[in-house]
Amino acid sequence: MSLKKIGETMHANTTNSVVNLDSESFSEKFKNDSDAILLDVRTMQEFDAGHIPESKLIDIYLPTFPEKINELDKDKNYYVYCRSGNRSYHAGVFMLQQGFKTVYNLADGILDWHEPLAKS
Repeated sequence: MSLKKIGETMHANTTNSVVNLDSESFSEKFKNDSDAILLDVRTMQEFDAGHIPESKLIDIYLPTFPEKINELDKDKNYYVYCRSGNRSYHAGVFMLQQGFKTVYNLADGILDWHEPLAKS
């Protein structure tokens, strides 16, 4: 499923919306959320170059993305990020369409992240 199709199908059926957060709010909310899952939707190459510690990688560009997303616990709170906030926003929209309840997006992506990154 393409990124464009994921975004198009999402807007049709959701009553919830992806919550965009700046990096400080994203970090604070994640650290204080006992049901939080941190999700990186960039490519493996981007992830290996540097990612937020504790992140789970599910590349939005891979054809297995929808399947991998649907394997996740829909009752958890998801904190999703990418490079600039675009891919993660569309991933969040798709997640809500699939029945996920709470999705936060790092609005300006990892480019705006001010804390240390982990490298693979």
